[in-house]
Amino acid sequence: QVQLVESGGGSVQTGDSLRLSCTSSDRTFATYVVGWFRQAPGKEREFVAHLGRTEDATYYSDSVKGRFAISRDDAKNTVYLQMNSLKVEDTAVYVCAATYYSGSLYSSPLGYSYWGQGTQVTVSS
Repeated sequence: QVQLVESGGGSVQTGDSLRLSCTSSDRTFATYVVGWFRQAPGKEREFVAHLGRTEDATYYSDSVKGRFAISRDDAKNTVYLQMNSLKVEDTAVYVCAATYYSGSLYSSPLGYSYWGQGTQVTVSS
């Protein structure tokens, strides 16, 4: 069982930046692909970003493309989500997920086997 722990959330103003972290104690974490999703109150879980085993395999939702960047540090068993130019509509609980292979389901919650508990991001104007 792969355990994932998110951190780095908080309350910020429009235009600010935050960096979220997703850390695993699993020594094979480097072999997993990782996704970030978010869920706002009353809304469905939404795909944000995906990172494969190498950083040339990244995908972003249209709503965050150009503002968010996903990266990984395998030596620290950590995947990051750098969020810049934050907007009020980015407010949500951000959750990281991992799996060995997601294939074409990289943007769907169905493509992931392991999930963290989430970290709250609140952006105010």
